[in-house]
Amino acid sequence: MPDRVLRVRTYRWVAPSYQLSEVKGMHTEESGFKRALEYPLFSAIFNRRTRRVSKGIASIPAGSLSYTSSQSAQPLSPLEEALLIAATGITGVPMHDTPLQTETGQDITMTVMLNARGRSASSPDNAQATHFFLLNDEGTYLLKQPGDVDPHEFARSGLTPSRLIDYAAKCKVKVSDKRLDFPREYPCYIGTNRYLSNLPGSTILVPVVDMTRYYINVMLFLMGQVQPGFRSTWIDDWRFYRKAGVGKWERNGFLNPNVPPIPLGWMGTFRVHIEADLLIQNLLLSIQAMGLGGWVHAGFLGPLLLGDPDYTKYGPGLKFRFATPKTTLGRLLLRLVTPLPAWRPNPVGLDGILEGFCPPYFKDMSAAVDAVVKLKEGPGGIYNQADRDIEGVYKPGLASEFLRNVPRDTPDAIACAKDICNYIFDTYGRFPAHVDAMHVPGVWVQAHHLDLEYYDKMFVGGYTSTQAEHQRLWHNED
Repeated sequence: MPDRVLRVRTYRWVAPSYQLSEVKGMHTEESGFKRALEYPLFSAIFNRRTRRVSKGIASIPAGSLSYTSSQSAQPLSPLEEALLIAATGITGVPMHDTPLQTETGQDITMTVMLNARGRSASSPDNAQATHFFLLNDEGTYLLKQPGDVDPHEFARSGLTPSRLIDYAAKCKVKVSDKRLDFPREYPCYIGTNRYLSNLPGSTILVPVVDMTRYYINVMLFLMGQVQPGFRSTWIDDWRFYRKAGVGKWERNGFLNPNVPPIPLGWMGTFRVHIEADLLIQNLLLSIQAMGLGGWVHAGFLGPLLLGDPDYTKYGPGLKFRFATPKTTLGRLLLRLVTPLPAWRPNPVGLDGILEGFCPPYFKDMSAAVDAVVKLKEGPGGIYNQADRDIEGVYKPGLASEFLRNVPRDTPDAIACAKDICNYIFDTYGRFPAHVDAMHVPGVWVQAHHLDLEYYDKMFVGGYTSTQAEHQRLWHNED
C-alpha cells in the first residue's frame, strides 16, 4: 500500500473545547473526534473535494479504468452522523441589532424573525424553512429541531460525544424503516449517479424548504418595513399582470402604484432557498474535517421525492400530502399560458410531522396569516414574552425593554397580506402558486467512508491526511 501523505500547507490553531471518554465504547472514536474539532477552517475550504467512491461500491464500469471495491460497505457511526446533523442545527440565539424607527421617528415593523433560535447558517427572517431528510441503512428520517435543548449548550459547554449523540437522537423523526430509493434509471437517477449515489453505507441529507410561513412573512415584512408612499403594489405576472387582490389598497393609498411593483412569479422563492445552500456548504466542510468522502449532487426530482401522484409508478417517495387544485373552466383555459407549478398538485406537508401554513391544514389563507402573526406576536409568541432564549442574548433588563419597544405588524399590513394570499389561493386553488408549498432544491449531500484503494490506484494526492487517517483515528483500524 503506498504511503498516504498530505501535500498541503499546515496551520496553527487554538483547539476548541471538547471532552472525551463520555460514552461507553467511544474510545475508538476519541482521536478522530478531537481531530475533527481542531481541523482548521481554511484547511477544510482548500482541501474539500468531491470524492464519490465509497467502500463496498459494486462497480464503476469505465473500460480499462473499471473498478470494484474489495471492501465492505461501512455505515457512518452514530457520532459521525451526529456531527453532520449538528452542522445543520441550532447554534445559539440571534441578536436584534437593527433600528426600530426611521430617522424621523416612524415605526419600522421589526417582528420579522420566525424563530427565536439561530441556526448554523444564515436564514432570511430567521425563517429556518429548510428541513433535512436523512437517509441511511436503518431508514429515512426527518430532522426537526428539538424544543427542549438549550440553544447555547454547545457554545458554552463545548461539543462532547454524548451531547452530540443525544442531540441528534432528539432531532430524528423516523418516517420509514427503509432507505428511500427508486429504480436506478432516469428520471430517478441522473447520469452516472446511479452507480455512485445513495449506496449501502452512505448517509444522505436532502433539503426540503417549507415556503408557506416565510412567504406570508415576506408580505408582512414588506408592508411594515417600507415607509408610507413607497410600498409597492403586488401584481400577478402569470395572469396578465393584473393586481393581486390589492386594488382597494392602492385606492386608499396604503400601496403606491407609482413605485416598481412586486410580480409574484418573478419573486420565486423570495431568496429563502439560499438557506439550504449555506447549510449544504456546512456539511461539505464538515465531511472534509472528519476525513469522510462525500459530495453534493442531483437528488431525486421534487415530485418523485415527495410522492406526486403522477410519479408513483416509480415508488411512493416520502408520501407527502398533495393538494390538487379544483378544476374550473377558467383555470383549464389559462393552463395553456400558465407556467408550472401553478396548476399542478401542491405538496403541502407530511400530516402531523411537517405541515404547511395553507389549506387543508388551515380553513383558508386568512387563518394561515393569523397563525403566522400569532407565532410571532400572540400569547407565547416570539415577541410577546422574554423567554430564556431572548433573555439569554440581551444584557440584564434589556430583553423586556426590547419587547416593549419593538413595533408589531399593523392591522392594515395583516389585512393586506390576507388579501394577497386569498387572491393566490382563489385564483389558482393552491398556496403558494408560483412555487410549491414544499420546495425541493433538487440536490442532496452524501457522506460515506472512502475507498482509499481506488484513489491510490487512480490519482496523485486524491485525498488528504484526514481521509488517510480516518479509519485509525475513528475506528481503531490500520
